[in-house]
Amino acid sequence: MRCAGPMLLLRGLLLMAAAHSAVLRPPRHPSRSRHPSRPNVVLVTCDSFDGRLTFYPGNQTVDLPFVNFMKRHGSVFLNAYTNSPICCPSRADCPSALSGMLVAHHKCSSEPEGTCLTSSLETCKELRMHLRWRSQKLYLEERNKLSVILGAMWSGLFTHLTESWNNFKGLDPDYVTWMDLMQKHGYYTQKYGKLDYTSGHHSVSNRVEAWTRDVEFLLRQEGRPMVNLTGDRKHVRVRKADWQVTDKAVTWIKEVAVNLSQPFALYLGLNLPHPYPSPYAGENFGSSTFLTSPYWLEKVKYEAIKIPTWSSLSEMHPVDYYSSYTKNCTGEFTKQEVRSIRAFYYAMCAETDAMLGEIISALRDTDLLKKTIIMFTSDHGELAMEHRQFYKMSMYEGSSHVPLLIMGPGIRKQQQVSAVVSLVDIYPTMLDLARIPVVQNLSGYSLLPLLLEEAEDEVSHRGPRSSWVLSEFHGCNVNASTYMLRTDQWKYITYSDGVSVPPQLFDLSADPDELTNIAIKFPETVQSLDKILRSIVNYPRVSSSVHDYNKRQFIAWKQSLGQNYSNVIANLRWHQDWLKEPKKYENAIDKWLSQREP
Repeated sequence: MRCAGPMLLLRGLLLMAAAHSAVLRPPRHPSRSRHPSRPNVVLVTCDSFDGRLTFYPGNQTVDLPFVNFMKRHGSVFLNAYTNSPICCPSRADCPSALSGMLVAHHKCSSEPEGTCLTSSLETCKELRMHLRWRSQKLYLEERNKLSVILGAMWSGLFTHLTESWNNFKGLDPDYVTWMDLMQKHGYYTQKYGKLDYTSGHHSVSNRVEAWTRDVEFLLRQEGRPMVNLTGDRKHVRVRKADWQVTDKAVTWIKEVAVNLSQPFALYLGLNLPHPYPSPYAGENFGSSTFLTSPYWLEKVKYEAIKIPTWSSLSEMHPVDYYSSYTKNCTGEFTKQEVRSIRAFYYAMCAETDAMLGEIISALRDTDLLKKTIIMFTSDHGELAMEHRQFYKMSMYEGSSHVPLLIMGPGIRKQQQVSAVVSLVDIYPTMLDLARIPVVQNLSGYSLLPLLLEEAEDEVSHRGPRSSWVLSEFHGCNVNASTYMLRTDQWKYITYSDGVSVPPQLFDLSADPDELTNIAIKFPETVQSLDKILRSIVNYPRVSSSVHDYNKRQFIAWKQSLGQNYSNVIANLRWHQDWLKEPKKYENAIDKWLSQREP
């Protein structure tokens, strides 16, 4: 079924939802039940969707009928966050120049207990027992590595535990995901679209930019953000690759899932609403083009678009300035340019919503909707020119706040969940839905206690849910490892060793746009939140480990290129700046490499 008539589909879905109210409840003793009832599970994950668009007031800017459908017939999380604001924007394999340069391993599996990066030795022991990591092994095929963000979604672990330091370094391909466990326990599993096992052609630049973030130079690493209108008012399928995988998922539901005698788990990964590539930026170009058609742009309410307030360049936090500069956003932008970028981005979100609608409609048409739990989320958000930046790689709300909506049998309807939650909660939630015992050393918590209409004995409990979520970032476009602790009121952001870069503190209840850093004004709050953060992760040690890793990897990469080094490094995404003074930038790198570590 095509999306040309989304309102017609939506009316049909509303009638369908009203027609059934049956709730699938887990039996009191599943192992003894003759016919244990377990729901089907569908997870639709997109890329770069700002979670604030799924509730007021963000939802006033664009029509998202199927997100709204899920809200009416399920629950929406108001404070869901990514565990690390970065993703792998392309599924294409990277050139072979860096093949074999990265080691996918887990520190706690191979090093003495005294060198573990986690703050708890007991946790490290449990991890060694649970994780199937093979220590100190070089994986020669880059295609077998998971991306940073969704690696945590699939693993249920914080970034510093998987050591996914940049946009390429991810999980061991042998890691047991929640989908593997569901398959083992009787689920029929299927994946379509962006599976996050591969890295894109941009990865050479991504890694080199991340490795050299401590070098004393400042280079633009992205094309200037821009918009591009394509087609006419009848042009619906703009992101063709996403529509193709959506069609495959729809066909699978109608031809395979409907005939299954066992429950199924379906994953659909979408690239939208991630910006499109910008070929004008040269070899290893980034993605700075917001592209859509008039059909989707008409879904945007221009009068509701908010033009973000910017600090002057001289007043920006030093890390923000680095990010804004490397993202090519320090130049002049008119209000109309900013409004257009935001409008085109919202239109791309509307197209994403229509793909979600295709999945919901297919489940309705096959009478599977009443038997299926549907989840919709994203790997991270999109700044869309907030804080003078686009893209992600930031702890500001536009980048770190993700959508999370869940509907289906047994899920409370029209519920807004205010608890802070994270993508690492997906793993234990999936296991709970499948009645699989949840591993106790996962970083996340099952969401079911926040969702179920009636509490069930079989829902796994790890004790009280934490009142905070953690997010961290160690990749490109940021010149210091970044850590964010989010509580009900506060967002605390600290960097590197916690001393060399000033921290940030925002009161989101009073300052939702995060315009006023009040860290100096509330030193006791900073101290309290920092203490909690250090109890979760020894972040100065992690930052030091990332620093060492970056230098080691760069040296290995440089040596692998031999005489081609100067030519290759000059023609990465920063080529427009680099080629103006190539010797200056090579000397800066040589100086960095020669520096002794403290």
